[in-house]
Parts: sequence; structure tokens; C-alpha cells
Amino acid sequence: MTITEIVLIVCAYLIGSISSAILVCKLMHLPDPRAHGSGNPGATNVLRVGGKKAAAITLFGDMLKGLLPALVAQLLGVSFLALALTGFAAFIGHLLPIFFGFKGGKGVATMLGVMFGFHWAVGLATALTWLLVAKVFKISSLSALVATVLAPFYVLLIMGSNKPLIIATAVMTLILFWRHRSNIQNLLSGKEGRIGKSS
Repeated sequence: MTITEIVLIVCAYLIGSISSAILVCKLMHLPDPRAHGSGNPGATNVLRVGGKKAAAITLFGDMLKGLLPALVAQLLGVSFLALALTGFAAFIGHLLPIFFGFKGGKGVATMLGVMFGFHWAVGLATALTWLLVAKVFKISSLSALVATVLAPFYVLLIMGSNKPLIIATAVMTLILFWRHRSNIQNLLSGKEGRIGKSS
């Protein structure tokens, strides 16, 4: 691991630690997403507390946090291991942001950004899966769970047996499932809220 790669990974974590949801809500004079709705500083909760425009900006910001570090890593020609760790660091930054008391969101949009950073086709396949499930069931958490569980297979199909990227994607998926454990319980009991409806 080179100094450049280490610096890149650290910077990816710091970029991931910038909470799009909190900043957007502050700038748009909206309620703090950590204290309203589900309490999660992510795009879905911003949709609840602030509407579509705020949610779209939050989603875009969270995706950029995963996309930009991975793209920079690609441009610098780092190893696949460094690329995998860079994407993972951005993802962890969103979950455990150093700037916000290590209390962040669930990581769906940031992981999607990382997938686009790994390969545009992987990101597109993951995004289309989310959209398809959301269109049919209108449940954000279910869409996220289905899309991310398929993401490692998309990496394998599109990028071949690239172990660092497959492992990083699989670990992000496992963490994302853990972060969604209450949503999974609600899904099983039929109590999970639908997209665009207050919770």
C-alpha cells in the first residue's frame, strides 16, 4: 500500500463523513432529520421531513460521496485493493461520520455511488434493480435490500473474479442489512412504511 493510496482512503472516509441530509436540511431551514421522521439522516427520511427537492439533493450528495473517491482512485490507477478500500472508507464515513458524532445514515445511496465508481455498469444495474423493486412495491428499504444483495453478483458478472471489489461490496451489503434490521422486522410484520408516506 503506497502513501498515495493511504491518503486517498483517509480522504474518502472524511468525504463520506459529510452528512448531506443534515447540511441540506440546515441550508433549506428544514427540521433536523435526526430528530424527526425515522431519525435517520438519509434521503428517504429527508423526503418525509422536507419533500422531494430536499430528498433529491440529499440523494445526489450521498451518491457523490461514494462516487468521487472511487473515480479519483480509478484515475490515479491504484490497485484494486486500494480501490475497494477507498469505496469502503467512503461508505463507512457515511455510517460513522467523524463530523457528526459517528452517527450517520444507513448507506444505501453512498454504496450506490461506490458501485458507479467501481464500474458504471455495476452502478446502473444496482440502480435499476432499486428502481424496479421500488416501482413494484413502493418500499424504500426493500428496494435497497434487494439491490444491494445483488450488487456483489453484478460486480462478478461485469468485472470478473475481482476479489477485492467483490469482498468490499459483499461486506457493505452485510453491514447495510445490519443497519436495516428494524426495517427487516417491519417488513416481516407488514408494518414498513411506503415511499412518500409519513412514518
